[in-house]
Amino acid sequence: MPAPERLPAPGVNATGGTPELEALLAHGELTVVGRIREASNAVLLCTVTHGGASTDCVYKPVKGERPLWDFPDGNLAQREVAAYLVSEATGWGLVPPTVLRDGPYGEGMVQQWIETGESPEAELLALVDGEEAGEGWKPVAFAEVGEGRTALLVHADDERLRRMSVLDAVINNGDRKGGHLLPAPGGRLYGIDHGVTFHTEDKLRTLLWGWAGEPLTGEAGAVLTALEAALAAGQPLATRLAELLTTAEVAAVRARVALLLGTGKHPQPSGQWPSIPWPPV
Repeated sequence: MPAPERLPAPGVNATGGTPELEALLAHGELTVVGRIREASNAVLLCTVTHGGASTDCVYKPVKGERPLWDFPDGNLAQREVAAYLVSEATGWGLVPPTVLRDGPYGEGMVQQWIETGESPEAELLALVDGEEAGEGWKPVAFAEVGEGRTALLVHADDERLRRMSVLDAVINNGDRKGGHLLPAPGGRLYGIDHGVTFHTEDKLRTLLWGWAGEPLTGEAGAVLTALEAALAAGQPLATRLAELLTTAEVAAVRARVALLLGTGKHPQPSGQWPSIPWPPV
């Protein structure tokens, strides 16, 4: 019997999710390989095989989620899938292919595994001495680094990160850490761990504040305009999001897109919620 064809991580392709990848993730046989113990919730590394193809993936069963007092509706797995759908609607393909399905431990989120090198955030984030970010970097905030010393936290002035910051503003990402940014082969950048998103209140917490208050790019404006149309009642994206989120949460997505288009600028910290995730990596 021939070995299953291994589908590559989407980072080596020109686009994000594909019907073939989504079908593999949704209908393939999941085999648990191990557990990622650093995660706060149950995260299982698996292989998925279907129709002569296979790939590595992450499976997060709903049963393994820790309850969150401020996210009482639905579950984190549904929010992860919703984040993928919104990412795909932007055309930027910033979230690995993600589906909601049954697995060995019940319903959960299944997402394609993205291969990266060691410490992938190193090329995107840095701590620098002094008060200037330096060429090619954007300042975020000062951080204590021990022994009474502070350093400036910076992120790369990178168009991929700028797109990610727009996506995070739309989905209201409450946990954009450095370790949730995965540079993949071929120059693609992916964001993972979108369980704490889509809250109706402003909970944007991220390391990507370097463009706060600056005008959105023309590309971002065009993407947001198209996304606004896709979120209209009766459109496929709006219908699918209504199956994953509450009515109020879907309305809040529309409101955030409208606000971004209205101001034409990247959002700034609200002051009502910690703006930097902890730990930052």
